[in-house]
Amino acid sequence: MRPRIAIPIPHSGDLAYAERALPQYERAVEMAGGEPVRIPVDRAPAEVMKLIERCDAVLLPGSKADVDPEKYGATRHPETAAADARRDTVDELLLQDAYNMRKPVLGICYGLQILNVYRSGTLRQHIESPVNHDAGRKVPLAHSVEVDRQSKLAEIVGGAESPAEQALVLPVNSSHRQSAEVIGDGLRAVARSPQDGIIEAVEGTSPDHFVLAVQWHPERSVDDDEPSRAIFRALVKAAQARHAKLVGEFEAL
Repeated sequence: MRPRIAIPIPHSGDLAYAERALPQYERAVEMAGGEPVRIPVDRAPAEVMKLIERCDAVLLPGSKADVDPEKYGATRHPETAAADARRDTVDELLLQDAYNMRKPVLGICYGLQILNVYRSGTLRQHIESPVNHDAGRKVPLAHSVEVDRQSKLAEIVGGAESPAEQALVLPVNSSHRQSAEVIGDGLRAVARSPQDGIIEAVEGTSPDHFVLAVQWHPERSVDDDEPSRAIFRALVKAAQARHAKLVGEFEAL
């Protein structure tokens, strides 16, 4: 049985955008051996929770919205986009369930930002840098990121196969105007843009709970890029392991 991966609809107010974006995430999950489960953002919380409870892991996709700065005690920047309250409510339900039940979590772009804020972190609302972090809508590769070799992310994307003294640098496709600033509780920064220090990935610090979020878009490059495929395989593998553990515990009762 393939593990069920919960994916919220990317945006509640622009269904055309959501329908363009969502299939890329679903296909990446299917390629990795998982079963994507669409989580609606226009239903009552109780109805949403019934769907969430039957899933083995969570994938928080990108969005054209920005997290409401009030959530992390900041004044809105003029460049900050409108929030999507319905999407945020569902993301928070997904994260609450994932942390309570130790379900694996993968955040992508906006998914990293809402995860960081959920864990009491803050965001840089407007990136001003010579690096074009928003280029990924127009080009296949926007810039490079340098990955901490002592991280789970490095293991996932194959850092162990290259000499330890060499920096682990990945070319990525990114489309973000914002980034994590103060890192949330139980998270740590594990990748940055080497030119300007912008945080490009975070992961959980608990060894028994798979939590990973990247600021770029691996779902766009799964056909051509092995590290992108590896990120989704890692999520599905963690979901399979958790499911098998639960089955074993149930059978032992």
